[in-house]
Formats: sequence, C-alpha cells, structure tokens
Amino acid sequence: MFIIILGIIIIVVGFTISKSESAASPYGKTISLVGILVILVGGAVSSVKQIEPGDVGVQKLFGKVNNNILQSGLNVINPLVEVETFDVRTQNYTMSAVHDEGDKNGDDAIRVLSADGLEVIIDLTVLYKVVPTEAPRILKEIGTDYRNTIVRPICRTKIRDNAVYYDAVALYSTKRDEFQARIFKTIETDFKDRGLILEQLLVRNITLPESVKAAIESKINAEQDAQKMTFVLQKAKQEAERMRVEAQGIADYQKILSTGLSDRQLQYEMIKAIATSPNAKLIIMDSKKGAPIIVDGK
Repeated sequence: MFIIILGIIIIVVGFTISKSESAASPYGKTISLVGILVILVGGAVSSVKQIEPGDVGVQKLFGKVNNNILQSGLNVINPLVEVETFDVRTQNYTMSAVHDEGDKNGDDAIRVLSADGLEVIIDLTVLYKVVPTEAPRILKEIGTDYRNTIVRPICRTKIRDNAVYYDAVALYSTKRDEFQARIFKTIETDFKDRGLILEQLLVRNITLPESVKAAIESKINAEQDAQKMTFVLQKAKQEAERMRVEAQGIADYQKILSTGLSDRQLQYEMIKAIATSPNAKLIIMDSKKGAPIIVDGK
C-alpha cells in the first residue's frame, strides 16, 4: 500500500511539473511514467500476501471484514486490502503471584473468597487456541487483543464465582481436582461462544491464609504424634506378650521338673553324663544312700 501511495504522489508531482513553465517541465511526463511504474510494482507486491505457518489471515477493506480466511503460504489478494494475522496454535496465559512469572508484571494471582469466608490466592495457567474459521468474527466482535478482552476477565470471573462453593481447606486438598474440573467446564463454554477452544486449565498453586496454614500444620503434627504413640503401644504390647510367653514356658518347665523326675532318673542321667565324658572315672555305687561315689581314675 505504501508503494502505491508513493507512486500516486510521484504522478501528481510529474503532472504538476509538466503543467508548469519551469525548465523542468519537459521531464514532467517522464516523472509521471515513473509514478505509474511504481504503482504497478506496488500493486504487484501488495497483491501477494505470505501467511506464516500456524497463522491465518483475515482481510479487511475500508472497515469491512471478509469472512474468507487466508491459510498459511502465499495468497493472492486485492492490493488495497489490509490483512490481520491470528495465531491459531496453542497459547497460554498465566496469572501468578510470583513477580515476572505471569503475563503481567507483579502480583497477578486471583484472590477469591471461599465458602467459609477466607481469602484464598490461586495461581492459574490457561491453555487455549483460536478456532481458525472464527478469526473473522473475533476481529469484528472482539479485535486482536482477545487475551485481555476475553481470556483474562472470563477466567478470573469464573474462578471467583465457583470458589464460593468450597471451603478453603477443601480447595487446598480434597476438592482441588473437583474445583478444577468445574471451572474448566464453565470457562470452556464461554470460550466456545467467543471462538476460542479451551485446551487445559492448570491450577498451579493455592495459597491459604497464615492462620489456616498454622491450623493444618498443627493437625498434621497431632496426627503424626498419634501415629507414633500407636506404634509405641503396639511395640510395648508385643514385648509384654513375648515376656508372658517366655514366663509361661519357664513355669511349665519347672513344673515338669518337679513332677516328672524320680531319684532313679536323676541317677541314670548322672551316670550317662559321666560315662560319655572323655576323662576316665571310677564309679562306686552306695546302695544305702542310692547315690554314686565318683573317684577320678587319674
């Protein structure tokens, strides 16, 4: 377009010079011919538009949007048409409390109120993309800055609307997946109505108030102490059972000794032990007392 305008200016200058009575008037027609040549070159250049891979082009002429999109590659178009390109690949938008981590500098996390009236801070990443055939409608109804016009406000609003159904601790622990699925469904519907596809919604971090954190930590410590005490009691019970069994065994053994062994049995066991000894012994039996007299043979 710039080259065409430049050619028109050159033609006007050449026509003006040719009509003047100055010394340069004979060159006026030549200048005009140069202007015409510039317009032709500009028209040829402007009639070809290259669309990069992953993009689509939307044509607009004098404020009117053409519903036919331009695919990636070279496209022949009206040289007077302006082309707006839309990225149709997966894009992400991050809102985080960490500085320089999100799409906006500073603390951009979403602050919501839970069902129990506590403020919860949520970091969120949204993965989405533009529906190629919806690009002309997006240009007409929203414009090219759909990230700040649609993506950001819808996500923040829907998260606030749905967080009120959950307690703070539930959002942080047991209901986190349910909460994420719920907001995904509501945001997906709104995105679809605006020509966008919601691919994934990532609740990256949920920060609870300090008082709630302290309560949770106290509860966890108490549970750990209770588990530790249960282990100690179980170990003491097992040790007591072992000692009881051992005492019962000793008692049974003593009972057997006191009731089952006679003098003759003791005499027999003594002689048997002496006979198997490697040392030579002389045994003299005393029939009156019933006990052997042992004399060392050495």
